[in-house]
Amino acid sequence: MQKYFISIFLIVTISSGWSQSSDTLLVAFWNLQNLFDTIDDPIKDDEEFLSSSELEWNEERLEKKMFNMSRVIRLMNNGNGPDILGVCEVEHQSVLDSMVQKYLSDLNYKTAYIESPDNRGIDNGLVYKADKFKLLNIQADTIHLSSGYPTRLIFGVNLLTMNNEKITVFVNHWPSRRGGQDESEQHRIMAALTLRNAVDRIFNTDPDSKIFIIGDFNDEPHNISLSESLRAQRIICDSINTKPDTGFKNELFNLSFEAHEKGDGSYKYQDNWNMLDQIIVSGSLIIENNFYYLCKSFEVYKPELIVTRSGKYKGAPYPTYGGKNYLAGFSDHFPVIAKFVWTRQ
Repeated sequence: MQKYFISIFLIVTISSGWSQSSDTLLVAFWNLQNLFDTIDDPIKDDEEFLSSSELEWNEERLEKKMFNMSRVIRLMNNGNGPDILGVCEVEHQSVLDSMVQKYLSDLNYKTAYIESPDNRGIDNGLVYKADKFKLLNIQADTIHLSSGYPTRLIFGVNLLTMNNEKITVFVNHWPSRRGGQDESEQHRIMAALTLRNAVDRIFNTDPDSKIFIIGDFNDEPHNISLSESLRAQRIICDSINTKPDTGFKNELFNLSFEAHEKGDGSYKYQDNWNMLDQIIVSGSLIIENNFYYLCKSFEVYKPELIVTRSGKYKGAPYPTYGGKNYLAGFSDHFPVIAKFVWTRQ
């Protein structure tokens, strides 16, 4: 794969005869680690998250988890919450709506969601600020695995900004590494190709499209699925006053690459950090002047309350369960965030 080292020069234009103001938008993604309701779904494998199970999942624990997750979401963006938040491992829209309505109602959030064919019933969803975005429509692309095993959909949401600009957000949770990274790699390659086809449909209509790709990819930025199949390219921010030419508009750039190469990660497996959760954007969000990525703002978000403070797993995310043991924590993944400057006219 060819690697691009792109220096970004951010420009703010001031013209007479009209006024404009800039706003910083925060885009985030978080794997919520089994945000399940307590009701038995007869067509899904959700028995593990019932009161009768070994985990003893019940309403009290569900409420505690929703409260915990909401505390972290509210902390993002200087206490204002993210403007766009993608989530995965949610059983039904009702439980996501319940969390938003009970604990985040003052932030003017709405949700977009679609049920996936995943056997466990864990889905992708989107939370967005209704005062900044209007929902246009949702779409879904099915990943057809060679095994025939059903997996999460590629979930796409089209939003309209206050400037009447259309943006597309793809929320992902690609097939896991169960059976080993090498053995399962073909499944994530198929997910990447499915997503790339969806992206190319948009680019074929408008190469200037503003596309956000967020999710838990169960692969890292350098893996084949992301670097070759999806063709999400490396990007390095620095202070040199140059910009890529417009030929990059219909390309994808992985904002997570630099942090990954420095050894950062969103998920810890044994003693190794993995950058499984990432934010990828279309080239127009790199090179344009009115809506663009804020250099070096990508971050694995680690407020102290969600970090394990001692013991064998010190420094790792503090989860809801450690194995079968209830810890009353948050998630086994850290969220990832990135900021974008948006000029409103």
